Amino acid sequence: GFKMSKSLKNFITIRQALENNTARQIRMCFLLHKYNAPMDYGDNTMSHAMSIEKIFVEFFHNVKAIMREGKIINVQRWDSSARELQLAVASATNGVDEALKDDFDTPTCISVLADLVKATNLYISDCTTNERTPVSLVIRNAAKCVTKIFKTFGLIPESSGVEIGFPVFAGEEGGEEKLAPLLDALIDFRSSVRDMARTKDIKGVLEECDSFRDDALPPLGIRLEDKTGGKALWKLADPAELMKEREQRELEKQRKENEKKAAATEKAKKDAMNKLSPEEFMKQLTLDDGSDKPKYSKYEESTGLPTHFHDGKELNKSQVKKANKEFQGQKKKYEKFLKSTSS
Repeated sequence: GFKMSKSLKNFITIRQALENNTARQIRMCFLLHKYNAPMDYGDNTMSHAMSIEKIFVEFFHNVKAIMREGKIINVQRWDSSARELQLAVASATNGVDEALKDDFDTPTCISVLADLVKATNLYISDCTTNERTPVSLVIRNAAKCVTKIFKTFGLIPESSGVEIGFPVFAGEEGGEEKLAPLLDALIDFRSSVRDMARTKDIKGVLEECDSFRDDALPPLGIRLEDKTGGKALWKLADPAELMKEREQRELEKQRKENEKKAAATEKAKKDAMNKLSPEEFMKQLTLDDGSDKPKYSKYEESTGLPTHFHDGKELNKSQVKKANKEFQGQKKKYEKFLKSTSS
């Protein structure tokens, strides 16, 4: 909550900020705040800006995937849902215009565009659920609307040469169009191999396909997503971003494996304790200080219940009651173990 200034030596230069975030993410952060309002620059602020950016990145990816499947020259059958989305595009255009006229309210602009993205995603999801072919023209209109405003805000360079979405290759026009035929051919080949492997149950082929998806393509800046029905979807992205995602997946996989091993170790330890008779269990108990010193030193011969602590002090009435509770608890576990082994 401190003011950023040179005198306090707590300022951050643009060069330093770019070490942790991209120029687009920093611009998005500024757009999410009014130009004349205080802004708390920190990890939480940038994390929010990155999450908003990701919404639009995935939106553009999904739109481009639909544009590849449904060409603009195909028959466009407009239904009520498509018309509603077209009205949402017009409403978003007006909403951004009004927000900019209202003291350059960029946070509202981003919110309006996010609502348009949500409406488009719902339309696409509804078409998928009801097995309808989406109207690519109206989806294209929504994406062009967002792209136009983002170019105005500097989130997408005017020189990028892209009509829809963020540029993938800096300084190169038409990167996706040039790679699309090759990538589509690769996807068709991979899908065919997976289908054949499924019918013949060739585990190694499927594993090789997954390795191709997870290991070979990310360094090339290609994200491959398997969809239901055997169809695959490719998306172009920053190779560094994809490699970071893969690293995070590996770390998550390792974490789960470690948790699984820890749970198995704990279960084995618990099972080993359950095999002990209550008399033996009481002798195995140690002090709560983490040492291996036995908790009790003397036991009643007839019942096996402890009578004295490790230091020789006799247990008082409440302590005897607590020890008896431990004894009875282990007795139930031991009887349950004996029953499971005899059945």
